[in-house]
Order: sequence, then C-alpha cells, then structure tokens
Amino acid sequence: MFSASQSSKAQFLDKARQAREERRELKERERAAVQIQALIRRFLCRCRLQREIRREVEDFFGANESGSSKRSALSIFRIARKLLFVFNHKEDKERFEKLCRCILNSMDVENEPKVWYVSLALSKDLTLLWIKQIKDILWFCCEFLKQLKPDILQDSRLVNLHLTMLVTFTDTSTWKILRGKGETLRPAMNHICANIMGHLNQKGFYSVLQILLTNGLARSRPSLSKGSLTAIFSLALRPVIAAQFSDNLLRSFLIHIMSVPAIMTHLTTLTPERLAVIESHDLFRKFILFLSREAQCRDVCVCLEGSHTLCLLGNLVYLGSLNDKVLEEETAHFVGVLIHMLSYCQKYVSQKKSNLTHWHPVLGWFSQTVDYGLNESMPLLTKQLQHLWGVHMIRILFSDVLSKKLLENQEIAQLPTQPVSPQNSLPMKNLFKRAFQKSASVRNILKPVGGKRVDSAEVQKVCSICVLYQTTLTTLTQIRLQILTGLTYLDDLLPKLWAFICELGPQGGLKLFLECLNNDTEESKRLLAMLMLFCDCSRHLITILDDIEVYEEQISFKLEELVTISSFLNSFVFKMIWDGIVENARGETLELFHSVHGWLMVLYERDCRRRFAPEDHWLRKDLKPSVLFQELDKDRKRAQLLLQYIPHVIPHKNRVLLFRNMVTKEKEKLGLVETSSASPHVTHITIRRSRMLEDGYEQLRQLSQNAMKGVIRVKFVNDLGVDEAGIDQDGVFKEFLEEIIKKVFDPALNLFKTTSGDERLYPSPTSYIHENYLQLFEFVGKMLGKAVYEGIVVDVPFASFFLSQLLGHHHSVFYSSVDELPSLDSEFYKNLTSIKRYDGDISDLGLTLSYDEDVMGQLVCHELVPGGKTIPVTNENKISYIHLMAHFRMHTQIKSQTAALISGFRSIIKPEWIRMFSAPELQRLISGDNAEIDLEDLKKHTVYYGGFHGSHRVIIWLWDILANDFSPEERAMFLKFVTSCSRPPLLGFAYLKPPFSIRCVEVSDDQDTGDTLGSVLRGFFTIRKKEPEPKPGNASGKQCQDPFSVSTQ
Repeated sequence: MFSASQSSKAQFLDKARQAREERRELKERERAAVQIQALIRRFLCRCRLQREIRREVEDFFGANESGSSKRSALSIFRIARKLLFVFNHKEDKERFEKLCRCILNSMDVENEPKVWYVSLALSKDLTLLWIKQIKDILWFCCEFLKQLKPDILQDSRLVNLHLTMLVTFTDTSTWKILRGKGETLRPAMNHICANIMGHLNQKGFYSVLQILLTNGLARSRPSLSKGSLTAIFSLALRPVIAAQFSDNLLRSFLIHIMSVPAIMTHLTTLTPERLAVIESHDLFRKFILFLSREAQCRDVCVCLEGSHTLCLLGNLVYLGSLNDKVLEEETAHFVGVLIHMLSYCQKYVSQKKSNLTHWHPVLGWFSQTVDYGLNESMPLLTKQLQHLWGVHMIRILFSDVLSKKLLENQEIAQLPTQPVSPQNSLPMKNLFKRAFQKSASVRNILKPVGGKRVDSAEVQKVCSICVLYQTTLTTLTQIRLQILTGLTYLDDLLPKLWAFICELGPQGGLKLFLECLNNDTEESKRLLAMLMLFCDCSRHLITILDDIEVYEEQISFKLEELVTISSFLNSFVFKMIWDGIVENARGETLELFHSVHGWLMVLYERDCRRRFAPEDHWLRKDLKPSVLFQELDKDRKRAQLLLQYIPHVIPHKNRVLLFRNMVTKEKEKLGLVETSSASPHVTHITIRRSRMLEDGYEQLRQLSQNAMKGVIRVKFVNDLGVDEAGIDQDGVFKEFLEEIIKKVFDPALNLFKTTSGDERLYPSPTSYIHENYLQLFEFVGKMLGKAVYEGIVVDVPFASFFLSQLLGHHHSVFYSSVDELPSLDSEFYKNLTSIKRYDGDISDLGLTLSYDEDVMGQLVCHELVPGGKTIPVTNENKISYIHLMAHFRMHTQIKSQTAALISGFRSIIKPEWIRMFSAPELQRLISGDNAEIDLEDLKKHTVYYGGFHGSHRVIIWLWDILANDFSPEERAMFLKFVTSCSRPPLLGFAYLKPPFSIRCVEVSDDQDTGDTLGSVLRGFFTIRKKEPEPKPGNASGKQCQDPFSVSTQ
C-alpha cells in the first residue's frame, strides 16, 4: 500500500512538470509570433517607405530632366539625404548616377548661389550635415569606380562621371561661389576639401585609384582616356601636395600609384602635362630621398611584394631618365634604392621550375604567385627598365669613369717578335703589325698601375653603380642579354672601366682582388662586383664581335690589352683554384668564379682559333706538372678542379701524357693489359680485302664497349679467299684501322665533305643517301675513338667547327656559330658579315629567313625558322639571320650525323678526358704533332729484327739518307709511307703504336717483283751510296744474305 501511494505521487509530479513546460512553450510561441509579426510589419513598412522615397526621388529627377525649373541646392540636399537613407548599390545605381549629374549641373549654373550645391557649406545649420553627405556621396563614387571596367563604353562614361564628382569636391578651384567677393571664403573652403580628402584617404581612396588605374592601364593598349587619366593622377597628387609631402602620403602614393605598371609611360603618351606637375614639385627627388631610408624602402617593398616592386622600379627608372639634374645630384641615393629593390625581388627568383614556382616574363621562375593580369603590360615595363642600361643613363651614372681620357702615345712601339704557326704565319705577321701600330698610335696599353685608394668617394660610387648593374643581371634573368648588350653599346666604357680597375689599390691588379676574396667586408664585395660586371660585359662583347671587329678594327679593346686582361684572368682563376677558394665557394664567390672563368675561356678559345697572345702565354710557370700529377694521384680536389676548369695552364705534352695515363689506368682496371698472371681477352676478326669496310662494320659494330677497347686481332683474306701471311705485332690491326679510316673519310664516299679552301673534313649533309647512315657514323666514331685510345695517329684533318662539336663546346652558352663559320666556308662567312655591315635597307636585297641549297640537282628551301621563307630579312632581324644561317650550316644540317659520330667516339673516349684539349690540340691528338720529325728520337725507338741492328751498314745508310739527303717534306712522306701518317706522335716515337721496326727478309732478285720496300731502298742505296769498308767483327752480313730487303712489320 505504501509503494502504491509513492507511485501515484511521482505520476502527479510528472504531470505538473509537463503542464508547466507546455505553458512556457505556449508563451514562447506567442512571444515569437509577436516578434515575427513586428519584424514583418517593420520590413513591410520599411519596404513601403523605401518605395515611397524612391518614387519621390524618381519624381524629383523626372521633373529635373523636364527642365521646368532649376532645383535649389537645398532641395538637392534633401532628396540626396533621402536617397542615401535607403541606398542600395544594385537597386539605386541609376538613381545615384542621376543624383551625381544633378549635383554637377547645379555647380555649373551661373550667378545663382542658391542653386550651387556647395553653397550649403555656408549654412550654419547644414554645414556639418552637408559635409557628411558629400563624404558619403564621394565614397559611393569610389565604390562604383572599383567595380567599373574602363574598356566597356558604358562603364567608361560612368568612370568619367564619378571622377568628375571627386575632382569637383576635393578642390575649390572650380567653385563659382568663391569668385569675386567669395574669395575670402577660400581658406575655409580649402579646409573643408582637406577634411573630405582625409576622410576618403582613411576609407582607402588610394586603393580605389590603384584598382581603377590597373584595370585601365595594365594592358597592351590603355583603355583610360586622356581626361580620365589626368583626373585620376590629379586626384592622387592632391593629398600629397596638401599634406606637404608627408612620409605617410608619399608612402601611399608610391605603393598604390607609382606601382601601377608603366604609369609614367602612359602619362608621357596621354597627358604629358602631368609629368610637368611632377617635375615642378620635384617629386622624383622626394621619392628617392624617401626610399633611400632603408626601413621605409623595405616597408614599401614588403607591401608590394615582387611583381609590383618591379613595376615601381620601372616607373622610378623612367622618371630618372627624364630628370637628368636630379639623377646627377642624387646618384648615390638613386643607385642605393634600386639595389635594395632589386635585391628584394631577387629573394623570390628561383633557379628552376617546381610546384612552388610560377613563370614571370622578366624575372623567370618566381617563388610567388604572379599576377597574370600584369602580363600584358610587361613589354611596356621592359621598355621602362631598358632606360637603366640605355646610353643616356649609363653616361650619367658612369660619368666619373667615362670622363677620364685614356693617355695617348704617338710613338710607335717596337713590334714584339711573336712565333706563330706556319699555316697562319704570313697573315698573322701582317695582322700583328697593323694591330700593334694602330693601337700604339692611339693610346698607351692599359696595365695595372695602382695608386687609387679603394675607400675614396669616387671608387665607392663606381663600385655601387657596378653592384647595381650586377644585381640587375642576376635578378632580371629573362632580359639578361638585353642588359649586357646595353652595357656594351658604348665602345669606351669597358676599356675605361678596365683602366679604372688598373688604378685601384697600391699596386693595382691581381693582388688587390685576391685580398678581397679573403675579406668578407662590404667594401671587398663591392670591388669584386665591379670585377664581375667587367667580366660579364666583356665576355658578352667579345662573344658578339666577329674576327674583323676583334683583330682588325679592335673595337673596345686593343689586342695587347686582351693579352694583359687574359694574363690577369688566368692568374686570378688559377689562384682561386689552387688556394682552395673554389672548393668551398658558395653564392657570390661561386658566381664571381664562373664569371671570371667564363671571360677567360672566351678569350682562350678565341686565341685558339686565331692567335693574339704570345706563345706559352697561357701556361703557369709556377705550376710544376709533377706536383699536379702527384696531387691527382692523391685525388686532391684542387688538382681535379684545375684540370676541369683551366687545363691550358699545363703544357700540352704533359696533358697528352696525362691522357695516356688515364687510358692506361682504365685498361688496367678493365683487365686489358697483359700481366704475369693473366692475359687480356682477344677478339679475332676476319676481313676480306675487297670488302674491308663492310666486313669491319658488320663484325665490330656488334662488339661490346669493353671489347672494342680491348685487343683486336685482324686476319686478312685476299681476293682468292686465301689467308694473308702477317707478323702480328698490332701492325695488322693498325693497317686495318688506317684503311678503314681512309675509306670512310674519303669524300667520294659522301659520308664526309671537305671545306672550301683548306679541305678539312666534316660530316656530309647529304650522307643520308646511305642506308643505315647513322649507324655508319657511329661506327666511324668508334674507329676514330679506338685510334685515339690506342695512340694510333691517323692523317684525318677535321674542320675546326666539327672538332669544337666533338669537344662539346657548342653546348656552351658563350658559343657563337658565326665565330666558327670561317672554318667551314670563308667566302660564305665574308658574305654574311657583309650583311651585318650593310649600311642601306637590307630588305632591298630580297632575303628571307631561309636557305636555298642545291641537293643533287634539285633546289631545296630550308626554313631557318617556322615560316621563314615568307619572313623578309630586315635591319632589325639581320643579326638573327646571320646567326641562324651559321647555326643551320654547321649544326642543323648535320645534327644527326654529328650526334651519331660523337656517340660512337664517346663510347671509347670519355668526354672528360678530352675536355682538357682545345680544338687544335684535339686535332694534334688525332693526327700527331705538326713539328719536324726528330730523327734521333725515331732512331732511338726503332726495333730491329732478322739480324739488323743500329750499327748495321744498311741501317747506317738509311739514317744518313734521311738526315742529309731528304728534305723535311720528304721525311714526312717517308714517315707517312711506313706509318700511314706524316706527323710524329705527340709524345715522340716512344708512343708510336705499334713501334717502328725494320726486319731483314731473305728475298732473291728473282723473287723481287719491284713493289717491296726492299726494292725501293735498293734503288736509293745503289744510286746514292758507295759500299763502306766492312767493320771487323760485324756478323750482320753473314746473317742477312740480302741486306736490302727490309720490313716495317
């Protein structure tokens, strides 16, 4: 019973709680319903009121348009107040436009103060309300300006309307109320305008103008009219002028207005009177002085980020080009500002493409998102930047350097005697004579003299300018060539900069810059930047000049100065490597090394093609080859770097010896050298005399790389199918190799052609007529590589340009096809360079970007660029035409053939082995030395067989005839007869493979057919020698019954 009463109580409490909750929910619903009803009533009331107000506004403007009567300023104020009360951007766009037109019309009325909208500013009761209203109206104008597109006709009209509103009410110059007696009110009215302007600035007025300018100007053709651009720029200047060029407003102007792409260029084109306003207020100087404070410059750059910082830079450079006086007076500040801004942009310049980089048309790969809307304006921005390396600005910035006169010397210097190669001896002597006389009669040769303090103001100024241009080169990566071309346009800048460098420090030259490498000071970095700029520009200049301009006209540098400069560079690079600086080089130091090394190698390769430096000029006499070889054996980094970058400092014969050592080490590593415990694998091939090339190709092309490098034994089969007898001491293989090379390089086969003039070989462009011609070229490359690998010299004279390709020089960024063109066709080269020097209109010649060639009786047109046969050659593209033509003749035509031959050659000879040779040196490695034959060396390394020895009477006769009766040309013919090559091996006859040998063979007169070497020698000895008395104790005569028959196998 007790439990039942408890249960009923709990049920009662639950029911009571539920009842309370239901009552509370009911009250909440009633209250919510009341609120909803109130909101709806309020909304409907508001909508009704808005409709009534809008209807009233429309009626007001409708009556105004009918022109029944002029509206008073007060009525305009009241209707504007109502419109602003219900204003919505989308719904009230047209009404707001009408309001603006109504206000502007009221300001144009003559002699009716009550109609002028601005007159309300004089009312005590309405002044504050009017000021607030005009502020709101003008800001709504700004809001609309942000959304409008000036390239749309309708929007452009609205742009003009809103700009007119802003121009009218931010300056009192057009207010009629201030005319006459109203002039006393001008200060008060100016104060009101300043108040309005300040309000707009706080709301983001400059951002609005920036958006409008970018929309209208950041394109290939501006869509803003002259009036619009004038209005915008006037509006932008007003706050700055009113605030007397305060830092805050200068900052805003620089960030928002001066960063608009190419705005200064557009002002020059559309409204040049605005530039006069800039000049009258000396704004350029104020900008430079403001940005010269590092903190403020950094703040502006951070706000703009990379792309827009570059736009600001372009506008400043363009302004500088228009203000010579300010630029001259503020050079230091101007240069400092540009360096800082370029350095900031450089932080975002990346070396390669990645997921985090974007392509920028001026900066290259950029580690920030690029505003692709600016891409259309990049050509204009580039034109602005070009003023920085234009002649006008270079003359101003480098005035201290260019103002110096290079000393003249009218006395003709004595001509130094200079040994030259026989093939160039006559023209070289005349060339040196003319060049030396010409240069000596103009000025003294510039050499390091020292005497100028590096901490002087003049030196510091020049160093800063060099830092500026060097930073420009490393930042604006995509227009680097344009910059270098601009810097080298003045012929006297680089020689005068070299003269300036020569004067630095106590002694000048090398010592100062080597000390700078070890000093991590700002002064040292600036000095090295000057050297780096000089090297980059000089290298570019020499690369684009042809031989006539370098050797005969001697543009910029005299030949003797190139000798001095190359000596300086050679020593500098050597010291950087040998002192261990390059091993640990990073950043700027590494860039400096590559810059100096690049200039050095351009000079060296130019000297290899056509000598301007004395013999042994490039060698380092303080470097002992034995020391270098020891360090190479110990794998010392500096020795490896020396061999990689400047192998020319080592004597040529030592490099050849090093090459032979590398080959020997590889042979030992591959087990190709006979040892006491093992013999190398031998590959045997059988070759038919009548099908030597075909059999060699079929049997050798299948061999592996290591087998090709190993021992190959050849057995010849004659036309009857009988094996030929031969003593195998590598002589048979050498004969086979020489015969193969003789056949494949025969121009009649059309695998190779000869150049006009000196008849040197290069791949034939029409070699494709052969079946499997690329495999043939690869086979030829292997055979040539095998000859070099084994030290077998072959008499194959290659064209210089082809040797450069074999060395891989054509992949260098500094390689110029035009420089190598004379080695292919000197007449063609002269014709092309005559186009370069043609003074008239080149289009009159009727040339196109194509090349017509007679191929086996048919005229074939090769387009140098896509659609080239329809593109005429003009004065603007003639330089490109020359380079395209040279590249086509020497590379494009034979690209596949050259690649196949190089592939075969490099399968035997590693590329790094021959990189230590120049093109002429590689020719000597292939074909032997062009020096006279050293008979003593040949005699010393001759091997005798069959009873012959050095004291044998026949041998004595042989050497005597060679020494006394043969001319050098006949000795060369003798060497070619017995070795197949008229030149001795580079390292002497000790390295002749196989060695020169003479064998006594028993041949009777009946057996002598007249075609043996013995027959030939018998003829010589019978005619020219009397038989000497036999020496006592000489047993050779008994051993060899017919001493006149000898063999070289």
